[in-house]
Amino acid sequence: MGESAPKVMVVDDHPIWRDAVARDLADDGFEVVATADGVAAARRRAAVVRPDVVVMDMRLTDGTGAQATAEVLAVSPDTKVLVLSASDERDDVLEAVKAGATGYLVKSASKAELGEAVRATAQGRAVFTPGLAGLVLGEYRRMAARPDRDAATPSLTERETEVLRYVAKGLSAKQIATRLSLSHRTVENHVQATFRKLQVANRVELARYAIEHGLDE
Repeated sequence: MGESAPKVMVVDDHPIWRDAVARDLADDGFEVVATADGVAAARRRAAVVRPDVVVMDMRLTDGTGAQATAEVLAVSPDTKVLVLSASDERDDVLEAVKAGATGYLVKSASKAELGEAVRATAQGRAVFTPGLAGLVLGEYRRMAARPDRDAATPSLTERETEVLRYVAKGLSAKQIATRLSLSHRTVENHVQATFRKLQVANRVELARYAIEHGLDE
């Protein structure tokens, strides 16, 4: 990978786990430019090193991975965030996606899977597990069913819904592409589009909350 090795920052509050992930990524050819144990440290270091990818834990010393994701992207907008999470933190992961994370990997993933996920994230591809696909679908259904829903809240196209449904069943992008006669890349684009829409939807929700509570004055 040489000169073009993606620059990675690892954010985790457990020193042993953090060091192990950083070491695995360095062994895999990535340039690990920083580590951090919390929200404030992640923001501070991201502003200086501008990493290509942040591997983000969900439980931090001074907050959550979702807060840290928002803070990192505020100071380094081109950075991509890959959440590395224990599987029992699914609601937190959804919050991280709303804050701007573009990928999600469970902590039980192998060293090879981690390297592949970081590489895909650096290339702007969405890394996505079945559990999260089901969550995202559920979130859109919840938003669509709301009586006060308005045109500003984005909804999924039929094709995006179909792709997410297959991901939720555990099919790979390659398998989905074959089944729907699409290219592998098109399937990934649909997944990315749903991530982006969820972030937009979250901003719409925030704006609505601000207006309803007079916070916009």
